Amino acid sequence: MEYTDENKPEDNATTVTQFLFLGFSDLPNLQGFLFGMFSIMYVIILIGNSFIIVVAKIDPALQKPMYFFLANFSFLEISYVSVTLPRILYNLWTQDRRICLPACAIQMFFFLILAATECFLLAVMSYDRYVAICNPLHYPLVMNPTKCTQLAIGSWLGGIPVQIGQTCRIFSLHFCHSNRIDHFFCDVPPILKLACGDTSMHELSVYLVAMLFVASPFLLILASYSKIIATILKLPTATGRAKAFSTCSSHLLVVVLFFGSATINYLRPKSIHSAGTDELLSLFYTIVTPMFNPLIYSLRNKDMIAALRRVLLTKS
Repeated sequence: MEYTDENKPEDNATTVTQFLFLGFSDLPNLQGFLFGMFSIMYVIILIGNSFIIVVAKIDPALQKPMYFFLANFSFLEISYVSVTLPRILYNLWTQDRRICLPACAIQMFFFLILAATECFLLAVMSYDRYVAICNPLHYPLVMNPTKCTQLAIGSWLGGIPVQIGQTCRIFSLHFCHSNRIDHFFCDVPPILKLACGDTSMHELSVYLVAMLFVASPFLLILASYSKIIATILKLPTATGRAKAFSTCSSHLLVVVLFFGSATINYLRPKSIHSAGTDELLSLFYTIVTPMFNPLIYSLRNKDMIAALRRVLLTKS
């Protein structure tokens, strides 16, 4: 099924009532394959992250701040992926790629909030590792249940006011260039490309928000890990260094995967943006990374592996 632009550039800007996703439409012979592949990935994400949440909740050995935040992170990954992937599957299955403006705004709003939450939560998890390794004697006092709950709530709610404002600003624009979104979900850069007139101030606003929610947490993570690595290198034994580093390596790998792709996508100059590169990077941090997170945290964490075995043996 093909659609033509319902609004030409010369039409009245206020007549745009829906957008049309172009993502993956240039692969007409692979629609069924893509639907099957994304369905499998979604199932893996749901099962893998749900399993971590359950195990962290029921296993007594995992009643620690590290696994409390990991359970929050896994629930976040399920929510984050569910904002975009079901819509992708619907588009591929029905070949109906239309989305109305309110639905597009809602998708963008939740995507931005959950992306901000992921940045904050990764920073909180690095702070937890910093306290555990650099101040182990004070760890139970500093990372007490009340403090952990406050940090988690702050991560979930911290981005809401700014992202409400950003979404409202973007969708208060008039759209007249086209109604075709050269992407597979309602992300900020491709939506701004469709707006009429000069959008430089909006682009600056997006850049500043990205600096606040991406660069700032990333700098906090770098500061935490610089101190963690310095502390680990001072440990007297190789066994102690290996054990300390193993507790951080999983989180550090997830940080590199998520922040690396997100930073390239949002903070690189507009002049080198391309639809294909944007889609590939977006796929990486919206779908691929959440799929690998359960494997990264499970296979590289001895406590998690032991807990998984206990749960499986109990059920069997």
